[in-house]
Amino acid sequence: MKKLILIFFGFILFSNFSFSQFKLDVEIIEIKNNTGKIMFQLFDEKEHIISQDMKLINDKKCSFSVGNLTAGKYAVRYYHDENLNGNLEKNLVGKPTEGYGFSNNVVGKYAMPPFEKWLFELNGDKKLVLKPTY
Repeated sequence: MKKLILIFFGFILFSNFSFSQFKLDVEIIEIKNNTGKIMFQLFDEKEHIISQDMKLINDKKCSFSVGNLTAGKYAVRYYHDENLNGNLEKNLVGKPTEGYGFSNNVVGKYAMPPFEKWLFELNGDKKLVLKPTY
C-alpha cells in the first residue's frame, strides 16, 4: 500500500510539472530608431513557428510576451522592419541593411547562425533581453 501511495504522488508531481504553463518575455533593446516595427517569431525545437507578432517601437525598445508554453527548448528570431514592407532588406551581396537578431544574441559571420545556437531552455517563466545587429 505504501508503494502505491508513493507511485500515486509521484504521478501527480510529474503531471503537474509536465503540464505546467510558462511565460516568456522578450525585450529587444538598443534599436537604432523608433521608425517601423519589430517582426518577431518564436520557434519550438523542431523549427515550427509557435508565435509571431509585430509591434511598434517605443524609446528604442520593443517587448513581446508569449504565455502557455510548456517546458522545452525554444528559439527567437526578429528583425527591424524600418520601411514597413514586411521584408528584411538586404544589399546587393545579401547582407541585411535593417536590424535583426536571434535568441542568445548569437550572430552569424557570413550567414544566419545555425538554429541550434538560437535554442534556449525554458523550464519556468523567463525573460530574454536581446540586442539587434545593424
